Amino acid sequence: MTINNILRNTRIEFHILQCFPVTCLNRDDVGAPKTAMVGGVQRARVSSQAWKRPVRMAMHEAGVKHGTRTKLISKLIADACICKGATEEQARECGESVEGAFIKKNAKESKKSTKLKDVNDHEDSEGELNSGKSDVLLFLSPKEVEIIANAFEQANFDPKNVITGKDQKAQSKQIVGLIGKFSETIDAVDIALFGRMVAQAAELNVEAATSFSHAISTHKVSNEVEFFTALDDLATEPGSAHMGSLEFNSATYYRYVSLDLGQLYHTLGGQGIEEAVEQFTKALFVAIPTARQNTQSGASPWEFAKVLVRKGQRLQVPYETAIKAKDGGFIQPSIDALKSYLEKQEKLHGSLFGKQLDFTYGEDDNHSIDDLIASLRDHIEATMTSEL
Repeated sequence: MTINNILRNTRIEFHILQCFPVTCLNRDDVGAPKTAMVGGVQRARVSSQAWKRPVRMAMHEAGVKHGTRTKLISKLIADACICKGATEEQARECGESVEGAFIKKNAKESKKSTKLKDVNDHEDSEGELNSGKSDVLLFLSPKEVEIIANAFEQANFDPKNVITGKDQKAQSKQIVGLIGKFSETIDAVDIALFGRMVAQAAELNVEAATSFSHAISTHKVSNEVEFFTALDDLATEPGSAHMGSLEFNSATYYRYVSLDLGQLYHTLGGQGIEEAVEQFTKALFVAIPTARQNTQSGASPWEFAKVLVRKGQRLQVPYETAIKAKDGGFIQPSIDALKSYLEKQEKLHGSLFGKQLDFTYGEDDNHSIDDLIASLRDHIEATMTSEL
């Protein structure tokens, strides 16, 4: 059944300003804070991945039904089969049959153990890879895992009676056939928000509803170096037991996040849109990149945000001209530049700007994040109700 997508081409755009003192929110390959050249000067930078995962984890912690993004595909399916009464051997064979349908391996790769370390985004920082872990991440919803496990249960956990294809392409198509149309099976909000790609089964691909820019400082930034020492509690001689150095910076960051309500509506089949927007906005508000939180805690909230509901193309503020400090800081001139740019673009775009709602966070103490979320929910609900 075709669903009339009443939110098509409608987006919520978050223009966020957030100030961080001494931090290293996102590291490069040598452990230094990431940077970028913008407008001819160096800016502090936090990659989109470094903020997306904390947002997804914040949604998990809030109890949102979520998918499992893992390289341990075989174990994920095996555990589900064991819960349905399979023996460990049966469960292992079922899990391996699903993994084999999506993952290409050669003899060397299956025996090889590889050290994986990602100091930047912590997307896959699980240490040693072994023969039980594939080289591809698969993102499955709870319902999809349940469907696959049910099929094995009905076949007495004999994978040969479920996956009968002779080659990988045929096998992956059979699993896709089990799972069915994604809008009827996906019950994981994070898959709908962040999308997924399955190389061996394009039918399972889900277009992400969210788009994150790399956060950049609104002003020029130069990294600095912290020299530190550590003492030995049991030492009998004076002096440090260890010396080292860490790079850091401080910055006022501009973050741009777009949430495509039309895509979200499409993926979720028009169900639970208001709740998804509420949980995503809350997670976006509390999530902080995880790098060096114990030694250079970055626990700063939003200082200011313009949140627009618009139709049309996405629009972010480039901050091409670096902000100069005014009255002792960067935040107020950054706010002024953000508001001025958006106002100018609205005039230049004319009817194509497509603004439906405009919210400001951070200027009125009586307007909290809860008020912003309530306003977004009310607007979405009113839009959907008006089409009934």
